[in-house]
Amino acid sequence: MGRIRHRHLTWEFDVVPTPLSRNYRVRIDYHEDDKPRILVVSPDLTTLAEGRPLPHVYSEDPVRLCLYRPGKSEWSSRMLIVNTIVPWVYLWFFYFEEWLLTNEWKGGGEHPPKVDHDERS
Repeated sequence: MGRIRHRHLTWEFDVVPTPLSRNYRVRIDYHEDDKPRILVVSPDLTTLAEGRPLPHVYSEDPVRLCLYRPGKSEWSSRMLIVNTIVPWVYLWFFYFEEWLLTNEWKGGGEHPPKVDHDERS
C-alpha cells in the first residue's frame, strides 16, 4: 500500500504594519488539510504589553495570533495564505500597536479563550 504524504509549510517573515512601527518576526506553520498556526517569533509581545494579558491570541507562550474564527468558515484550505493570512497578520499588528497605547482592541472579532499549552486549534 502507498504512503500518504502530507505537505507542510513553515514560513518566517517580517511585518512592519506602518512606517512608524517596529519590526515583528512571524512564523506561519501550515500542514495540508489543517489550519495555519501563526506564531510571533520576536519581539516578546508579553514584554511589550507590560503585564497586561494579550488581546486576540490563542496562547501567550508561544504567542499564537487569532486572525479568524475557525468554526465560522472565514478561512479554508482552498484560500491562499498569501491573500488571507498574511494581510490579516499585518492588520492584527496594526490593531495591537493601537491597543498598546489605548488598552482597547479595535480589531473586532471574538476573543478566543486562551489555552495553557500549544494546542492545535
